[in-house]
Amino acid sequence: MTESKRLVWHEVAPQGAKAFFGVHHYVTTGTTLPEEMIHLVFLRVSQINGCAHCIDLHTRDLLKTMPADKVTLLPVWAEVPHLFPDQYRAALAWAEEVTRVSETHASDAAYAAAAAAFAPKDLVDLTIAVAAMNAFNRLGAPFRLPVKAQP
Repeated sequence: MTESKRLVWHEVAPQGAKAFFGVHHYVTTGTTLPEEMIHLVFLRVSQINGCAHCIDLHTRDLLKTMPADKVTLLPVWAEVPHLFPDQYRAALAWAEEVTRVSETHASDAAYAAAAAAFAPKDLVDLTIAVAAMNAFNRLGAPFRLPVKAQP
């Protein structure tokens, strides 16, 4: 199967890219959320959405500061609660709920759990992070951004 060459979205629409990266910059530098938590959420959202570029990128970023066991077991984080602190598990649960919003409708139970784990501004910032990564995945996957992984 031959893959067609796809547009490089951020080169074709640099102003749009600047806006997207502005949100990313806010999430990664302008919130009080732990950086490691943000990157775990980025990776988990990307895994759900199947964005190869983002999975590759965020896995590599996390492996610089996190044991490989935790990164490897992220897709099944709920089955290995001893690997992730309570607030990280709450963030991952909320990230999954928001990413699958067409199925979950961001249930009252999920919202209550997230609201119990985060201060109001942190919950909004976490939700912005989830929304931003979902948006990046919806650009990375369709335009087939490259991965560093090689055979």
